[in-house]
Amino acid sequence: MEQQEPILRKEKYPAKVHCAKVASYLHSKQSVSSNAVIYLEGQKTKLLEDNDEPQPFRQRRPFFYLSGCALPDCHLTYEISTSTLTLFIPPLDPDSVIWSGLPLLPPEALKKYDIDACLPSTDLPSHLSKLAQKDPKPYLYVKGSVLTEHPPSLPTDSELLQPAINNCRVTKDAYEIALLRHANAISTRAHTAVLRAIPSARHEQDLEATFIASCISSGAKHQAYHGIFGSGENAATLHYQHNDQPLDGRRNILVDAGAEYECYCSDVTRTMPLSGSFDPESANVYKLVAEMQEAAFAMLKAGVRWEDLHLRAHEVAISGLQRLGVLRAGFSAEELLQSRVSTAFFPHGLGHYLGMDTHDTGGNPDYGDQDLLFRYLRIRGGIPEGGVVTVEPGVYFCRFIVEPWIKGEKGKFIDAGVVERYWAVGGVRIEDDVLVTKDGYENLTTAPKTIEEMEKIMKGGV
Repeated sequence: MEQQEPILRKEKYPAKVHCAKVASYLHSKQSVSSNAVIYLEGQKTKLLEDNDEPQPFRQRRPFFYLSGCALPDCHLTYEISTSTLTLFIPPLDPDSVIWSGLPLLPPEALKKYDIDACLPSTDLPSHLSKLAQKDPKPYLYVKGSVLTEHPPSLPTDSELLQPAINNCRVTKDAYEIALLRHANAISTRAHTAVLRAIPSARHEQDLEATFIASCISSGAKHQAYHGIFGSGENAATLHYQHNDQPLDGRRNILVDAGAEYECYCSDVTRTMPLSGSFDPESANVYKLVAEMQEAAFAMLKAGVRWEDLHLRAHEVAISGLQRLGVLRAGFSAEELLQSRVSTAFFPHGLGHYLGMDTHDTGGNPDYGDQDLLFRYLRIRGGIPEGGVVTVEPGVYFCRFIVEPWIKGEKGKFIDAGVVERYWAVGGVRIEDDVLVTKDGYENLTTAPKTIEEMEKIMKGGV
């Protein structure tokens, strides 16, 4: 088990701080009345189709943000005027206890969660009625959370709350940062385990199993997303999902996988040599991608425009691809940039916000952008202090993308003969999770990253 930071051991998840933050946003940005009530439903228990087993449970993120509660079938109310947070949990069901044991009871919930009161969910209708009788007020809720029990005469709104929560989630408090750092520590251990397992692995799924097993033994039973374990040319598929191909005869494996810890995500990518050391072509690409990431890091601080970081990564990619001979030397860097030919090799955005979701809220992407260089950015505009982002440049040799460029009118920029030497590299991506600070950043990811570190571990070093 990875050692928790003191704040995670000594304090509760700051649900009421988050409620107050959302209430302040609603009042200042959306002119919501100070006597409004926030109402949210947690995720419900759902059975598998034609089966009596429940589906895998994943708490609704807005609900967790305002409660810290990951139990199914719960509700909450937050009275803005009195800052009162009430959690409603399923009542004790004696029949269920026989099969599943005792559930969390209200006194235990009061000790565990940052709440003012805990009641059984059977009390919710009367609770809402009392609030209405005491002082009729608007109810704010997220679409999909249906207020079936409140008196129909009460005004409600299902549009304002979700954007407010999404906006507030962008900047992280100390407790959230500790959760993200802990998820990264677990992922670091798992990525290191994968490096050690490569010499004896035979298939992609062997390494996926190693990663997941390490996470579970470290206290993270859930993955933040479906991991990517793409070997050889599979690494050129950005979100490769199969993870079932043999490793024999392939140069590298791209491992994009991260643990989820108490509803907070890590998102870490490393590209590893299957032979124990990188061949010359793979090393060339790996060093270029590392250079792209360092160039982005050098610019990263609060207020910087994400588009500018992404542009800088492409400028470095163009310079490096010219140096390798992939892009022809007879063209200026500006000419190559304006042609957008670098998007054939670096087709995705530089990164995204990270938090309770891997692709977290607040990025305001514009997938309709006509400029191919910026179309797939998941973040647009300035990055605030306290935001957590991934920085994940990559260079890929994907036949489906690159070959049409070679055959098209802009094929003059690419040396097809040199590209032939790089198909087997597949793709290289390096991804770290970083906290944006006033004057720079803090890298939350400590997984082995340099060529020397990875090769030393694979050869039995520390």
